[in-house]
Amino acid sequence: MLIDTHTHLDSFTNAEVAGILTRARLAGVGAVITAGTTEAASQRAVDLTAAFPGVFAGVGIHPMDLDGPVDDETCERLRRLAASTEKVVVISEIGLDFMKGAPDRAAQYQAFREQIRLALDLRLPIVFHTREADRETLRVLREERAYEVGGAMHYFQSDAATAREAIDLGFFISLARPLLRLPRLQDVAASLPLDHIALETDAAPQPFKAKRENWTEPRHLRDVAEKLAQIQRRDVEEIEEATTGNVLRLLGAGGALGRHVSSVHVVGDYQDEWHDDQEERPSEERG
Repeated sequence: MLIDTHTHLDSFTNAEVAGILTRARLAGVGAVITAGTTEAASQRAVDLTAAFPGVFAGVGIHPMDLDGPVDDETCERLRRLAASTEKVVVISEIGLDFMKGAPDRAAQYQAFREQIRLALDLRLPIVFHTREADRETLRVLREERAYEVGGAMHYFQSDAATAREAIDLGFFISLARPLLRLPRLQDVAASLPLDHIALETDAAPQPFKAKRENWTEPRHLRDVAEKLAQIQRRDVEEIEEATTGNVLRLLGAGGALGRHVSSVHVVGDYQDEWHDDQEERPSEERG
């Protein structure tokens, strides 16, 4: 089975999530992690873990959703939420974003550092966002000793040198659907060590797409795995086994997700209910 290490299912209704997970299982995806971007989204992520056995959660505040520093009260609420269930498996989605129009950088640095410290206190890995800020993101990770809990560089689209530096710091490289369409990213992926790769879809509502069936969902993780197999000249079964093992190693095989993986039975072979045209989100869309 495959594990989708990063999604945003919080805006979907439970009925919609049920359909998304059914389509995911038909594609061989047996577990998904849905990330928080705000306190409310983090709470919704935790609620989804109670409703669906195959859903696990990240708790965190996204740099693009900041309206100021993350104060002590906010940190304490995030801490309580993260400790409320063992199905919170990461602090996510946190990081830095220096694109035009992003929130104040001082607030971003403060929020990133505080949430890394929260992860260290809770002994949870992090899944981090970085856009136009790779050097500073890696610097903060190093200064805050985030390598002590590890994690993943989410929706990776950077260069080989950045990937190597992140891996040397103890992080995994998380690849998503851009791998299907970006030759430069394919070149980087060809050189990545398989034992440091995770896979994700970053699935979220995509109303800018004309057809609902073209929205990215966890079912599309199969496409990413098959593309990586082609790029690295491996069997897709090897990619599936390795990336799932990597996520379990990242999160701790003895935890809630590890127990789920050991007990889950993935339904049949891949059967795509929808035929999509590989329509992808605009480049400015959140990663």
